[in-house]
Amino acid sequence: MLSRAAWARVLPFLTYIGFIVLADLLQRAGWDAAQLRWLYPLKIGLVLGLLVLFWRDYDELRAGLPSARALVAALLLGVLVWWLWIRLDAGWMVVGQSDGYDPRQDGMIAWPLAIVRLAGAALVVPVMEELFWRSFLMRWLTAEQFQTVAPAHVGVRGFVITMLLFGVEHNLWLAGIVAGAVYGLIYMRSGNLWAAIGAHAVTNGVLGVWIISTNSWSYW
Repeated sequence: MLSRAAWARVLPFLTYIGFIVLADLLQRAGWDAAQLRWLYPLKIGLVLGLLVLFWRDYDELRAGLPSARALVAALLLGVLVWWLWIRLDAGWMVVGQSDGYDPRQDGMIAWPLAIVRLAGAALVVPVMEELFWRSFLMRWLTAEQFQTVAPAHVGVRGFVITMLLFGVEHNLWLAGIVAGAVYGLIYMRSGNLWAAIGAHAVTNGVLGVWIISTNSWSYW
């Protein structure tokens, strides 16, 4: 049985994944990607609601920000991950096919859809994913009582398994593995989850701006 602290980190992630599965099933049933765009605001709204509901269980998020030096390093590494993400896209580095998220209507960007997608990716997803992957899973693989594990004491097994699973969660699996390694190391070296969240948020935010400015919708 998982503890309440564990479920607080697992349920938002499972909700997010559940919507991905639902979208895939609906596409197989004949819905096209444009018809499914409304799922994203619902998905991100429910995930945000769960994060608010369980906020008191996220003790590491109330521990304060990392040092200025660690935060700057994390943000710069977030930009580096974005730079690598859009380059690690050769055929063998990709699994499956992503339709992405195209917020255009009649050839024009529907800005409410684009802004919700960008805000969700840059502000909500990094918190949800870092709570699951780094705060919970990486430490839980080291010890079942994961809250007793200091980030610096995460074992090799926890780091490697989390890094690999984070990679295969994305269709750009190699880029995902690189990102998982960077965010994991940031968390372990800084000892502060906000550093990993900050790097992740910068990656997703810069990626989103790049997607919109270049019409590279498949990366969403």
